[in-house]
Amino acid sequence: MSSRPRAAWPLVAVFTAGYLAAYLLPTVVGRLSVYLGLTTAQAGLVGSALLLSSASAGFALAGRVERYGARRPARAGLVLAVLGYGCAALSGSVPLVVAGVVAGGLGSGTATAVAAAGIAAQRDPHRTSSLGLLSVSATAGVLYLTIPHLGGGHRLPFASIALVALLAWPATARLDGGTPAGAAAAARGRLPHRRSGLVLAAGMLVWSMAQNALWGVSSRIGVEQVGLSEVTIGVVFAAALGAGLLGVAGAGMLGARLGRAVPIGVGTMVIAGSIVLSSSADGLGAFATGEILWNAFYPVVLSYLIGLAASLDVRGRWAVLAGSASSVGTACGPVLGSVLSQQAGYTAMGLILGAATLLVAAPVTAVALHTGGRPLVPGSVRRRGGAPAALLAATTNSLPGAVPELGAPEQAVAEIDVPALRRRRLVRSAFRTAGGAGQGGRP
Repeated sequence: MSSRPRAAWPLVAVFTAGYLAAYLLPTVVGRLSVYLGLTTAQAGLVGSALLLSSASAGFALAGRVERYGARRPARAGLVLAVLGYGCAALSGSVPLVVAGVVAGGLGSGTATAVAAAGIAAQRDPHRTSSLGLLSVSATAGVLYLTIPHLGGGHRLPFASIALVALLAWPATARLDGGTPAGAAAAARGRLPHRRSGLVLAAGMLVWSMAQNALWGVSSRIGVEQVGLSEVTIGVVFAAALGAGLLGVAGAGMLGARLGRAVPIGVGTMVIAGSIVLSSSADGLGAFATGEILWNAFYPVVLSYLIGLAASLDVRGRWAVLAGSASSVGTACGPVLGSVLSQQAGYTAMGLILGAATLLVAAPVTAVALHTGGRPLVPGSVRRRGGAPAALLAATTNSLPGAVPELGAPEQAVAEIDVPALRRRRLVRSAFRTAGGAGQGGRP
């Protein structure tokens, strides 16, 4: 990304296209099982293959978006998504569907990595990530309301993801096409906050695994344990995603007033209780309450986690790495949920997942408390010199103490009235000239 942040909406569009497949995972897995004759475990494995492919693209691109620029990898990712998911939508052969899913996952992961790196370069990463989650939640909510009424077998969810990726293509024209050599060299520098970043990435992996273990089997809980139809479950999911929209909008307005630790810690506790309630439900009221509460707080906590990862490195490397670790957890979630529900039942599965969610809340909240401010690293100085100037200051033999230590909190910049300073200099010069003339010197 360039040293000067651009408009947020192209990043939001690319983020939506990359994240949509994970949001539609329950209907994708369910329809693969129903319409392609796959077992529940096999359909879950296909969903996991999609998300693992997405995570691998993120790991491969971490730290490299600066080198290539944002536009080219974003377009490559969207093309892969359109072709991969389009192939899965048009084919009735299981091998071709799986191949299309893997290719589409690579495209989704590439688009998400570009968006994550761009979000980290924004002046307010939390606001931009909230807008992205708001957009993807709204898109998924509309699809959950319409897909059950349109039929289409396994094809419609994949076609919807491919269409959204195609619609996001024009936004890539507003992304950076390249990056200066100095900024690329800065991106290859040492990662700041390594210990905190590793703890956050591991915590997001477990956190996402627990969330998506339930999300991957939520439709089956509704059908098998509660006895709901697909249309009713679609309405519940749409209402839950609507609650998520309200939650993300509230998080965007709240911003950093409470810091990051309180929303992450308290929100994760509410999520853990919602997981237990939803998985043990035996009626529509309890199931809908659990799903709505859970989906209302899930994107809120996720937006703060994304903002926290972005604050650890302004170049977006921790944002991409933590997001990819989260994708690994998301990929393992459906398989974990299927295995736990088959071996122990839905209620016991919910208790295990709720406990795991509570356990991971402590270290992640500690990271939020420990790294409350945005670090100052090479490339974070957005003055006239931009990223190359910051890199030069950090690498040349300047005086000790003249350059802030890497990882130190960014200091406030004092405004200087340049015209007033020039006027003072002119007055001093006039006085000197007048004094010299009075002593017989030349004016």
